[in-house]
Amino acid sequence: MAGPEAATAPAMRIYTSEERARRDATPWTIVQGVLAPLQFLVFIVSLALVLRYLTTGSGYEAATISIVLKTGVLYAIMITGSIWEKVVFGKWLFARPFFWEDVFSFVVIAFHTLYIWALFDGTWSPEQLMTIALAAYVAYVINAGQFLRKLRLARREAGVTA
Repeated sequence: MAGPEAATAPAMRIYTSEERARRDATPWTIVQGVLAPLQFLVFIVSLALVLRYLTTGSGYEAATISIVLKTGVLYAIMITGSIWEKVVFGKWLFARPFFWEDVFSFVVIAFHTLYIWALFDGTWSPEQLMTIALAAYVAYVINAGQFLRKLRLARREAGVTA
């Protein structure tokens, strides 16, 4: 059982002052700030196209193109995000403040990559492919929630209301 000091211990900070300065100085922060909402927009459109296909049976090609585009944006944000982490925290991935977000990002990437592999494999039905895409999208929503929570905590830590 934790002692009384645990109740009053300060919460673990996301950034040290040096890390915050590096975060604010690197252009990779802006890149992430552009790619994240772009990825969300592509996700919303793609989700609508996937659901349209699954409910009506039409629009398979548009849904497929949108999933491939979403996967490309995901790869871009993951690569640039790892560069950002290297600049800010000195580690390509799994820096202390974003460890679990990075771990779950690999789940998201695994589902998206499985979709791409299955698409080019040619033995999966369109419904199976769309099911993989939906699983990828559920994982993405969870991961996006993790990052939004961390963004909110970082803003609170900096004294900015979120």
